[in-house]
Formats: sequence, C-alpha cells, structure tokens
Amino acid sequence: MATDSLFKWHHFLPEIILLNLRWYCRYSLSYRDLEEMMAERGVAVDHSTINRLVLKFAPELDKRIRRFLNPTNDSWKVDETYIKVKGEWKYLYRAVDSEGNTLDFMLRAKRDGKAAARFFRKVLKVKHTQTPRVITVDKNAAYPVAMDELQEDKTLKAETELRQSKYLNNVIEQDHRNIKRIMKPMIGFQSFNTARRTLREIEAMAMMRKGQVSGINQGNSVSQARFINELFGVIA
Repeated sequence: MATDSLFKWHHFLPEIILLNLRWYCRYSLSYRDLEEMMAERGVAVDHSTINRLVLKFAPELDKRIRRFLNPTNDSWKVDETYIKVKGEWKYLYRAVDSEGNTLDFMLRAKRDGKAAARFFRKVLKVKHTQTPRVITVDKNAAYPVAMDELQEDKTLKAETELRQSKYLNNVIEQDHRNIKRIMKPMIGFQSFNTARRTLREIEAMAMMRKGQVSGINQGNSVSQARFINELFGVIA
C-alpha cells in the first residue's frame, strides 16, 4: 500500500508522526513529554511541531476508523462532562452503550435542551449505533426537553424510554474518568477548534483500546499501532 499523500512535504517520517499522534492521545502525556521521549530516540522534534501534527492528523484518524467499528447495543448511557477551553468550562456530551462501548461524543458551549437534542441526532446518524430502546441520563432537565423534541418529529420512536437516574450511569461516569485522565497533562485547550480536533483523536484511541474496532483485541497496543499504520498506508 502506498504511503498516504497526507504526509507529503512533512519533515518527519510517517512512522514518527503516527507514533506521536498515538502516544499523545492514548497515554497521559504532554507535548513536552513527547519532545523528550523523541530526543531519547535521536529524533529532534519541537513540542509545538507535535502539536501541529496532532491537530492535523487527529480528525483524519477518527474519520478513518468509523467504518471498522463494531455494532453497539440499544441501551444508551448519556452524560456530559466539563472541559476547560481558553479558561472557560465547556461541555463534552458523551454516550456509551450498556457494555461501555462508545457511541459518539460532541463538544458544546452550552448545556441545554438544544445541545442535548443535537447530540442525540448526531449519535443516531452514526453507522455503528442503533435506535435506542432506553436512554439513561442524569437529572439534567435538558434531556426530557430534547427527548420530547425528537419523539415529536419522529426522529425517535415513541416507545423509546428516557430513564433519569444519577445512580444508573456508573458505566459512563467511569468512562469519563479515562478520558479526563488522558487530558490532565494538557491543562486545558486554547481554542474550541483545538479542543474539538484533539478530542476526536482521544476518543478514537479509546474506542480502539476498548476493542470496538474490528480485528483489534481489547487493550492490545501492538495491534492498535499496526492498524493505524495500515490505515494511513504506512509499513512500520
């Protein structure tokens, strides 16, 4: 397979670019950590360069793995968590199924019925999800508003149950912790676009770690690395 044209004109080998991309969004590392780790391997790359590479390639990886995702079940767990962007808290909407598999995610500036409805619509359009039988959420008043809107325009079936309970969403609460652990060294994002692009890669790597990608065993970092290289036509 020929090397992807995305790498054209870049100073570093595709293998180095993908290695930094994968490590940054899979482990709890900062750009400066990666700069030091590359230096130990004889590769001189500035942390700001790694930042630019991540922002360019992160959305592309998320887009490319989508067609390889295994189907999820019809029991949704939906919640939002806080992400700091330019010193202000924004809201990362996330959904998993009852087995903890990621359905989808969306960064929004507001936490209201309009944002929740837009997120539900986004999840419903994803190819690896199915129409929910039940949606479990917390006590946020925005969710019933969104549910009414989607059932009224028949986007969701009238039989779909909205279950509000702060104690039944432990699966997604735990999943939030894994995502936040990766973001901790990042100390916030400088722009909404930067946050959105980086989160796409973090969530993509999380889906691979969970074993959601066809042909990759759960927690197998070697098969993850091989799969990413193959996606971009790189023979490492």
